Amino acid sequence: MKPIQIAGRQIGPSYPPFIIAEMSGNHNQSLERALEIVEAAAKSGAHALKIQTYTPDTMTIDLDEREFHISDSNSLWKGASLYKLYGEAYTPWEWHKPIFDRARELGIIPFSTPFDDTAVDFLEALDVPCYKIASFENTDLPLIRRVAATGKPLIISTGMATVAELDETVRAAREAGCMDLILLKCTSTYPATAENTNILTIPHLRELFGCEVGLSDHTMGVGVSVASVALGASVIEKHFTLSRADGGVDSAFSMEPAEMTQLVLEAERAWQALGRVSYGPTQAEKKSLQYRRSLYVVQDIKAGDVLTKENVRAIRPGLGLPTKFLGEILGKTVSQDVKRGTALNWGMLG
Repeated sequence: MKPIQIAGRQIGPSYPPFIIAEMSGNHNQSLERALEIVEAAAKSGAHALKIQTYTPDTMTIDLDEREFHISDSNSLWKGASLYKLYGEAYTPWEWHKPIFDRARELGIIPFSTPFDDTAVDFLEALDVPCYKIASFENTDLPLIRRVAATGKPLIISTGMATVAELDETVRAAREAGCMDLILLKCTSTYPATAENTNILTIPHLRELFGCEVGLSDHTMGVGVSVASVALGASVIEKHFTLSRADGGVDSAFSMEPAEMTQLVLEAERAWQALGRVSYGPTQAEKKSLQYRRSLYVVQDIKAGDVLTKENVRAIRPGLGLPTKFLGEILGKTVSQDVKRGTALNWGMLG
């Protein structure tokens, strides 16, 4: 596969992982805070800043009963209506341009997740370089076709989707014109646990769909994301906030600036460490070969003396005969005087 290019940045196995900071609703309805999040993301080294483009009315209807009321006792949002939740979390559309402008000023790539056709039209007017489809929309084939028709790179989270559903999704995207596709393994729980993340799926996604792959990570910490790099993840997305203590709809499972800095650093280290299949000393290791054990004369001996375990030992450094020859040389005589601390070689034997 050729690498995918987003706003001039190359994405693929031959390049460091592409790290996306997801603002989501962590702006807490403050544009000033949203811009501070952009600045913190850029300072942490993240490569992209993602927001979400919707309104409460494009997501659901204003009803606080039955299935429109969140009653799951394990949900972070228990007790709210869907409409109220989206009203708290959405990013006002008039904020998009200042957020995107600030990101570009700071050298970070801004883009968004649209949730309906009006959002796609709006984002096209802002000339976003790529799009993201959220897990909960990965079976919304009309939306996927609309986004794919822009011809821009498309990132899709796979949360909850079966292989059959993903096959439909990928076919819809490609048939509608998507040439550059990235699938992100995702577990749609908030937060997710490591045990529930199944990152071994990542190389299988690459093989099955012949596309770039990565991880949308809702676990706490950096361990799962860093591990995903070893399995071929070339994109990592993490929710991002200034401080979890500040609260907000997504703060509980979001990464703070120091953690994002660590993720960017460790993900690139993991990528660098992959290298290639390699045996024998690397160029950097060659100077260390001298510190292997080898056979040395450890007592002064005279010509004609017999080599024994007392006067020959396997010690460091490694300038003498390899230690595997110890049994072969014991009992042989030397043809010359040899001082203690001399590396043994075949020419000394009588």
